Amino acid sequence: MTYQNPVIPGFHPDPSVCRVGDEYILVNSSFTYFPGVPVFRSRNLVDWVQIGNVLVRPSQLDLTATLAWSSLGIYAPTIRHHDGRFWVVTTNVGTNGAMNFIVTAEDPAGPWSDPVHVPVAGIDPDIAWDDGSCWVHFSGMGGIARCRIDPSTGHVLAGPDLTWSGTGLQYPEAPHLFQRDGTWYLMIAEGGTHGGHAVSIARGPSPVGPWEGAPSNPILSHRSTDQPIQNTGHADIVEATDGTWWMVLLGVRPRGVGPGFHVLGRETFLTPVDWVDGWPVPHDVQLEMNGGPPGPTARVATAEREDFDTLELGPRWVGVRTSPLAVSSLRSRPGWLVLKSGETTLDSPEPAFVGRRQQHPWCRVRACVDAARADEAGLTLLMDETSHYAVAVNRGRIIVRARIGPLDAIVGSASCPPGPVILTIGTEPHAHGPDAVSLGFEDAAGTSQTLALLDGRYLSSEVTGGFLGRTIGMYVVEGEAAFDWFDYKEV
Repeated sequence: MTYQNPVIPGFHPDPSVCRVGDEYILVNSSFTYFPGVPVFRSRNLVDWVQIGNVLVRPSQLDLTATLAWSSLGIYAPTIRHHDGRFWVVTTNVGTNGAMNFIVTAEDPAGPWSDPVHVPVAGIDPDIAWDDGSCWVHFSGMGGIARCRIDPSTGHVLAGPDLTWSGTGLQYPEAPHLFQRDGTWYLMIAEGGTHGGHAVSIARGPSPVGPWEGAPSNPILSHRSTDQPIQNTGHADIVEATDGTWWMVLLGVRPRGVGPGFHVLGRETFLTPVDWVDGWPVPHDVQLEMNGGPPGPTARVATAEREDFDTLELGPRWVGVRTSPLAVSSLRSRPGWLVLKSGETTLDSPEPAFVGRRQQHPWCRVRACVDAARADEAGLTLLMDETSHYAVAVNRGRIIVRARIGPLDAIVGSASCPPGPVILTIGTEPHAHGPDAVSLGFEDAAGTSQTLALLDGRYLSSEVTGGFLGRTIGMYVVEGEAAFDWFDYKEV
């Protein structure tokens, strides 16, 4: 069989995975999006279904200290199963530093506990157990450090102390500790999460070493190659049900003229791992891979159209720094999603936003909006607060707004037909950049009208900086608007 990469497309970085029986559970970073830490389940490591989010309550996730930069917030969770429970350890990075914490659950779909804080200065924590001791490894103190903790309280019992920190490349981070045949392995990322990203590994007799680095380090990197997948790193490793080993890792798919531009963010990829002389040897990561993992191979169909005829939003829907539940309702107008601005709990001028990750290079989104009670409401393609395109109903007209850094301009407009209107955003190939973004509406005859065709490079990580990928969704400014349906399609 063959399988396609990425196995979780779109903005799903920093994957961590564990296996319980014949099921695999995977989590990703979420930064300033709420709810935090999406959770996926699979029976074969290829077909993943999102079953929930780890951090869904304000008592679990406070993002008020992230207003300075959208790429703060939740970094690099690790998920493990121990003593009958799932454990996630992660970092909430704010303007005042990083706070590490642990949450647990019997069911990975939730509910998850309130946080237990681990007072160490660093990011990207990992958790592991050996002979009754619980170890947390993290990126801090100038390298990779470790400490022994009481996982029930978070108290540090020994350390932290520096341990093995890679081959000398910049930014040693993302440690993951695992055991195979009585030997402990410490796998890390180094080289930075951009073009120099790499995976390196060491082994030793215990969770504290002493560590011997692999002679072939880094064991995986696509730096300085012409591979279509770049920035490969931040890996985790799992043994499948048949004894084979697999690596999940992040990567990007750049497009366009040099240096290339990626817009979907860092995505989750999968590659097999061989063992040679006691060392893991991962395969290069390709868009199409041969010889998939064991397990059912039928891809699970997922609905891409939302008719808002339920009483709860699905787990894919997110807000910026605040829960979608704080700014929307499925009950006040049955069959519609009503967004209200000004109801966020944060002291922030942000509009009300409910969106989802863009997961395909070429896609088309349509939504039907009744904006009669809002100053402005519509669809937005969002990289961060200073980098986004939007098409919206604004006081009787349909406008296209482009925000690129300090520049905020209306670049297209048309008269708005009476009643609810169908707005559209699409992405399509571009000669020099990652894509072209079309923004418009459907007229009374159902014919698509494009009001602007914009260069997608300005909504790419190479231009905006940071660690995010695009999301696409609905927003409202000053008032409330109702959305009858939202339709997302790969094209």
